[in-house]
Amino acid sequence: MHPQYPAHWEADVVLSDGGTAHLRPIRPDDAGLLRSFYSRLSEQSIYYRFFGPRPRLTDREIAWFTNVDYDDRVALIATIGAEMAAVVRYDRVEPRDHAEVAFLVEDAHQGRGMASVLMEHLRAAARERGIRTFIADVLPGNHRMTSLFRQAGYTAQSQFEDGVVRMTLDLSSTETALEVRLAREHRAEARSIARLLTPESVAVIGASREPGGIGQTVLRNLLAADFSGPVYPVHRYARAVAGVRAYPSVSAIDGGVDLAVLAVPAEGVLELVEECARKGVKGLVVVSSGFGETGPEGVARQEDLVSIARAYGMRVVGPNCLGIANTDPAVRLNATLAATLPGRGRVGFFSQSGALGTALLQRVAQRGMGISTFVSAGNRADVSGNDLLQYWEEDADTDVILLYLESLGNPRKFTRLARRIARAKPVVMVKSRGVPGGHAAPVLGLPDGAQSSLFAQAGVIRVDDLTQLFDVAQLLAHQPLPEGPRVGLVGNSDALALLAAEACAGAGLEPAAPVNLGARAGAAEFSEALAAVLPEVDAAVVIYMPPIPGCVDEVAARLVAVARESGKPVLATFQGELGMPPALRVTGEEGEPARGSIPSYPAPEEAVRALAHVVRYARWRREPAGTVPLIQGADPARAREIVAGALARGDGRDQELDATELLACYGIEVWPARVADSADEAVEAAGDIGWPVVVKSADPEDARRAGTVRIGLTEPAGLRQAYADLAALLGPGARLAVQRMAPQPSVPTVVGVVQDRHFGGVVSFGLGEVTARLLGDQAYRLAPLTADDAAGLVRSVSTAPLLFGEYGYPPVAVEALEDLLVRIGLLADALPEVARMDLDQVLVGQAGVAVLGARAVLRPATGPRPDVGPRRLG
Repeated sequence: MHPQYPAHWEADVVLSDGGTAHLRPIRPDDAGLLRSFYSRLSEQSIYYRFFGPRPRLTDREIAWFTNVDYDDRVALIATIGAEMAAVVRYDRVEPRDHAEVAFLVEDAHQGRGMASVLMEHLRAAARERGIRTFIADVLPGNHRMTSLFRQAGYTAQSQFEDGVVRMTLDLSSTETALEVRLAREHRAEARSIARLLTPESVAVIGASREPGGIGQTVLRNLLAADFSGPVYPVHRYARAVAGVRAYPSVSAIDGGVDLAVLAVPAEGVLELVEECARKGVKGLVVVSSGFGETGPEGVARQEDLVSIARAYGMRVVGPNCLGIANTDPAVRLNATLAATLPGRGRVGFFSQSGALGTALLQRVAQRGMGISTFVSAGNRADVSGNDLLQYWEEDADTDVILLYLESLGNPRKFTRLARRIARAKPVVMVKSRGVPGGHAAPVLGLPDGAQSSLFAQAGVIRVDDLTQLFDVAQLLAHQPLPEGPRVGLVGNSDALALLAAEACAGAGLEPAAPVNLGARAGAAEFSEALAAVLPEVDAAVVIYMPPIPGCVDEVAARLVAVARESGKPVLATFQGELGMPPALRVTGEEGEPARGSIPSYPAPEEAVRALAHVVRYARWRREPAGTVPLIQGADPARAREIVAGALARGDGRDQELDATELLACYGIEVWPARVADSADEAVEAAGDIGWPVVVKSADPEDARRAGTVRIGLTEPAGLRQAYADLAALLGPGARLAVQRMAPQPSVPTVVGVVQDRHFGGVVSFGLGEVTARLLGDQAYRLAPLTADDAAGLVRSVSTAPLLFGEYGYPPVAVEALEDLLVRIGLLADALPEVARMDLDQVLVGQAGVAVLGARAVLRPATGPRPDVGPRRLG
């Protein structure tokens, strides 16, 4: 890394057509690159940049353009392979917070979104250097440049003078600019995955003649699936593999290659990636092992693999993966090691595990479910679940998204995407609690339960195991969402119906009285009972377990017809079958189980468990998305000054401080507490503060212990006695403090902030009583909080009834508590340097809240946060 500019000024990015490029600041040794780049420009591009003809750049101009100080003069270049494809630069002018900006993109790469992504990165660098306004002089005919400024989402102004349009761009962040950036990110990442999943030709590199070999297995699976385009085996010596003409190298292939599957020893992969780049391959699937999962040497090899691929415009699935598949009849791609591929369906499936992928696909196929597309990412060195979420959001053939994750590379981005996508398409996730070698580290600092609540806030259905993953998926893929928790139970077994009713009650559902039809019930009885029950409930579970099989098809047909007519979800325990029994299917145009098919579960408890997940998801989806409230009187600029000043005094180390001044910037008052080194000082402090008072330990840690505070002190003698008693209890060296007493009755609570490296700001809430602390009764939400998020946070803890007048407690000002949580969420989101903050305690009374103490730990930023700032690949 160059010593004169920050490391985060370099980035790999996805372009608007799905290709990739590498961005970095220009360097003096780029003179040759710049000269070659300039030689490939058209006369029109040169004219628009320099307002006149300039056939070549002089040595002096080359030196001027490549030697910058990374402060007053900054230039960023985009490279693809070994060539420069674009350059953008600014030069500071007076006033000092202004800079002139100019772009130049090679003609062959214009229209690929290079200028827009370079603009994002140049803007970020300029703001770091104190620049707030860009100025550009543009010829009237240069519509690309003027459109770039106007579509960036920032406040732009223009004026025409002397044949030139002078455009002025305010670099301040705006909601529109953020929306533009995220929309561009979405389109680019979705297209990059589409290029992988819809290739027109595939090369299998390492397709040997040895039966059972990895390469030959992939090749045979491609052929067996009847891939719609040409398949090219690549083997150094073989003339044919599996009856298909083989080629000695990728370069020797006659036609173009969109996708290359690499099944060679890890030591030979990097050389082949470079050969694929020269061939113009658009994407790679690396099934080879021997990378990040093997140790430091493998990690370095994996990093080189991704770096080379991205530099040449290619995305990478893997390494150490099972492969990818697309069941679209127009594609018919099975570039995996799995011989058993499920049929056509409307479920997109992402599996991080390569070894587990084959078993997962077999399970899907055994259930009679279909898939639209499948990706096994293995070590997930490049393509991740987030990329697939972007693709599946746009994919008209995918209705349900399944994710098997072993780690989360960028949970902040995951939750942002999921929150948006889950409003239209369910996202079901099973996350392993372990992290295999070669994978990103797990989420830092947050317990697993906290992660689950954050995913639920984003609308993600998180399940505990693979069985539940598919149980929920087959319901979502084939039945409508329920409108509430009421469940009807129709069956021919009292015992099973009772188990189903108990399972409903235990899962928070509302079971109706079971309708038992008896062992001899047939199609007419079942259809009439179901039709009578459905109008009174939101969903139904049908139990069909006849002691003597008979009229199965007729019963199934009647159930499907009644369910479809009702428009409500119906599940079944149908003869103990699992999945999509043929008798309960509605067949689609391509023979797949279609919408209206009834899923079956071996036991009614399993059906109920799946239904409970879907009921909670449907309730989340019905709730309004909400917006973060605007807080009057907040001063985030002053808060940033306080944080910056404290960190400057800390010489790069964490700083712990009293958070009173910081919280005041968000309209939160912390009640002052005066330290008293003697009983006399305590009495004096009480006189200044105003009676009644409390005396307590001055150590914030003691707030978590019982018996460290004396309340209701109304006169000097009582205060002196309380002071003496508490000092004796705490022992020598303990310091005591006097504080105004909050109105009673009140409920003690604790509010906290954790700044997770990946999730960002997380707000926690719980009651402050010792029992609640011991039980870990806390709830969590991602910052910033909407009003609904704050309300849900308060009500998520088990002890929440104490705030609403139950168990002998008086009702308190919950609205004031929710307002405080919203303010804390704004602070947590705006100030990532606040690594931790504890408001302990927050007393919630009948008229408002009283914050009795607050401490914060500040941590210097180590670089840009994921999912914040200009677009970049992780």
